[in-house]
Amino acid sequence: MIKKPYPPGQKRKRRSSSLSEYGKELKEKQKLKNWYGLKETQLKKYVKEILQKKGTVKDTGEELVKKLENRLDNVIFKLGFVQSRSQARQLVSHGYFLINLKENNIPSYRVKKGDRITIRSQKLKKKIFQNLVTYLKKHQLPSWLQLDKEKLEGKVIGMPTFKEAMPPAELSSIFEFYSR
Repeated sequence: MIKKPYPPGQKRKRRSSSLSEYGKELKEKQKLKNWYGLKETQLKKYVKEILQKKGTVKDTGEELVKKLENRLDNVIFKLGFVQSRSQARQLVSHGYFLINLKENNIPSYRVKKGDRITIRSQKLKKKIFQNLVTYLKKHQLPSWLQLDKEKLEGKVIGMPTFKEAMPPAELSSIFEFYSR
């Protein structure tokens, strides 16, 4: 396939290759939003929360990554219980997981250090978890999570770091976008 420097059609043979500053910031925001499977209002809320604490927080980008990585749907994805963040979000909202043996169906719930995440025993029989044990043998966990593969129980033992998460977006441009 040949990619020409202009859009298809008869007339207009120009394609602007450079984005405006606003366009670049918007693109970075969309990358992060899609990476974590968030809605616009959710991401905006996280960013505004951090911008209000700007004097007390030394690195705003790292703080944003911590908030996004500590979401329950992301932790379940990182533990390897599911294949994608959107799948994790759906299963959490359908009540598949327990936190500290208590029912929780809120994907945006922020897990804390010491929280234990387990799959409900009734839900373990579902088709989605049939090959889970073999998948978990190959799965690499981040250093801030711990997994008991026999009990299928995850535990938060620390806080996520920016280097481990490595989001695909330039976080400073996201803060610039929302500070307008």
